[in-house]
Amino acid sequence: MRKISVAAIAMMAAIIGLLYAGRINRGNVMNQNTVSLLQQYYDAFNRQDMSAFLALLTDDVVHDINQGGRETGRDVFSLFMERMNRHYREQIVDIEITTNDSGSRAAVEFRVLGEYLSTDEGLPEANGQTYDLPAGAFFEIREGKVARITNYYNLQDWIAQVAG
Repeated sequence: MRKISVAAIAMMAAIIGLLYAGRINRGNVMNQNTVSLLQQYYDAFNRQDMSAFLALLTDDVVHDINQGGRETGRDVFSLFMERMNRHYREQIVDIEITTNDSGSRAAVEFRVLGEYLSTDEGLPEANGQTYDLPAGAFFEIREGKVARITNYYNLQDWIAQVAG
């Protein structure tokens, strides 16, 4: 039987301590601060608590609109959300969050359960149609707030659901 020295035992204990303290990358460990931030983001969205939702964004937040342009600023994003909330009632479900180790970036996969309330310009006529749309988003996080949001979903899938 091989003997283990006291020094070797002390070194193993130190490594185990560092692993549990999060100082050594254990592989697929996510940044819990970013996970919590994004859970708050989607919880506020689902409650339609726009004050709490917008408070999670940096003043200069960048919003990459699905199949559209790029907008910058919390005030501009607030106007975007006002328009969206006039035309759609949505809940985000089946949320899966992945982050990098530092928490500066995240990807979120989810489903959008929605109701098309009033006709949005350039889209099919609304009459209360419901939809279930797979989607995803990419985030940049800065100083504990969302600094960039890039949303993706299949617009043609959404149109097929509400048009027919």
